[in-house]
Amino acid sequence: MSDLIKLLPDNIANQIAAGEVIQRPASVVKELLENSIDAGATRIEVNIKDSGKTLIQVVDNGKGMSSADALLCFERHATSKVRTAEDLFSLATKGFRGEALASIAAIAHVQMNTRLEDGELGRTIEIEGSVIKSNEDAAVPHGTSFEIKNLFFNVPARRNFLKSDKVEFGRISDEFMRVVLAHPDIEFSLHHNGNELYNLPATTLRKRIVDLLGKKSNDRLVPIEESTEIVSLKGFVLKPEFARKTRGEQFLFVNDRFFKSSYFNHAISKAFEGLIAEKGFPGYFLYMDVDPSKIDVNVHPTKTEIKFEEEKFIYSILLSSVRLALGKYNIAPTLDFEQETSFEIPHAMRSQPAVEPQIQVNTEYNPFVTPSRSSGGGTGKSKDNFSQAIKQEGFGTQHAKHEDWENFYEIKEEKTHEVTPVFEEEEMLPNYGSFLVKDSYILAPGKSGFLVFHARRAIERIVYNEVINSFIISPIESQHLLFPIEKELSKQEGINWTENTSVLKQLGFTGSVNDEILTVHAVPSVLEEETLSKSIDRILETLAHKDIEKGEVAHELVRSIARSAAMKRLNLSNKEQIQSLIDRLFQCEDHAYSPSNKKIMETLDLAFIDKKFE
Repeated sequence: MSDLIKLLPDNIANQIAAGEVIQRPASVVKELLENSIDAGATRIEVNIKDSGKTLIQVVDNGKGMSSADALLCFERHATSKVRTAEDLFSLATKGFRGEALASIAAIAHVQMNTRLEDGELGRTIEIEGSVIKSNEDAAVPHGTSFEIKNLFFNVPARRNFLKSDKVEFGRISDEFMRVVLAHPDIEFSLHHNGNELYNLPATTLRKRIVDLLGKKSNDRLVPIEESTEIVSLKGFVLKPEFARKTRGEQFLFVNDRFFKSSYFNHAISKAFEGLIAEKGFPGYFLYMDVDPSKIDVNVHPTKTEIKFEEEKFIYSILLSSVRLALGKYNIAPTLDFEQETSFEIPHAMRSQPAVEPQIQVNTEYNPFVTPSRSSGGGTGKSKDNFSQAIKQEGFGTQHAKHEDWENFYEIKEEKTHEVTPVFEEEEMLPNYGSFLVKDSYILAPGKSGFLVFHARRAIERIVYNEVINSFIISPIESQHLLFPIEKELSKQEGINWTENTSVLKQLGFTGSVNDEILTVHAVPSVLEEETLSKSIDRILETLAHKDIEKGEVAHELVRSIARSAAMKRLNLSNKEQIQSLIDRLFQCEDHAYSPSNKKIMETLDLAFIDKKFE
């Protein structure tokens, strides 16, 4: 019997290693940036084409490499940082994994130019699929330049599994931000398809954060600084009122290396208890210095998961430090986490003079006279009193109370239905009226009990269907604003808006971004004035999701518009309007569930009601 086990050729072994280290274009950017930082660069330039699928170029002014090192760096497990096994547990650098460049060279066309600062000539090396095509002297600037072209050219299955350009570049942008936040003392720039997105000079940590998030973020930062024998902590948290509904601005670093930790994130979130809404996520930029021998960064190929020897003590220090900083700057909890929209005055009415309310008093009313009882002699109320009681309890068509509907439409981390459950619809009785209960639910009698409709979700479904059907055929009807809305944006928010201008215009939004200021001139006509600001915030949050494919952007934006349209005060002052809403709902496809897959209607059968009266 012949032997079955054989050594793999180097080119196949490198491709296998590439599967662990190089998962997408963003992985290449991360590895090359870390190598440039370890080379002592003070200026790093990143150029991307087609979200990294065509070209990734990283140019630095670091110390460069000799001819021998330039060739050796593409060999597997070649490194300048590890000499013994003990060195793996005392690393203070980033790009120590020797297979990174070998893995990149195995799945792409690579050209490297490098020169030592005191060298007369540099070196140019070209590699295609681990095969060296050229290796010669060249007159190149000092430092190192990598050009990675046609990524995954020889691994078509991997290339086919890449996401859209929007998603892939979003991940590149994430990796870029993690690196530049860890090294504010280095100058960085990022270009995509010839457009400059970031040009960040060397500066302080606070200024670097402001350069990335926009000028508005400067007043939102709360500084933190704590030094102990276990860990030294510094950085900033965002004030509680600027907490988001997504985990966008959460950055943890240890020894200038970005990492993820749900355990430490829990400590920070716990420090914000009572300061932010239950489903809100605080923003933070926190940097820890820990003895390298007490952490292990080599537990995951991407090095974003790190083991800490004294993580329980660090948890306590992190929790107390954040709480101390929030208390030091007099940031106290508030009772109302959401703004009460019923007190907002529409812009068009602000110039109108205030009208003194007229109070009518029944001069014939005598509190010492007992009202007559019903003719039956019981303790029940008369028909007039009963009707009045219903109105007082909120069961009439009058609005007893305007609830704050923000709570119904928070972005929640709930598991959505993959398959919409079958809803057994109850037949309504047309000869009986429907009632609006506390500006919230509609009760309609049916043959076997009551049908209960969630009024806001019903409106959300109706608006979503109307807008999406209109959007497919022609642009959404738009209304121009007499007074344009202005909002300060972060750099990334401005990029997101600009990249989706055509889709937003099709949906009825007309706006421009200039110097981190968004000016909105027109909005969809389905939106009310009091919901415009919140609607634009939702649009920006939707565009911030980098994993949304380009084809899904329009649907996500329409959902945001529908949620905002459902926020306005209900105009259901009589039974005809209530019935009209129900009729429009039943004309919609999927009328049993909202666009966010939440139940709109429920049946209360007589058996359930009878049990309540047993």
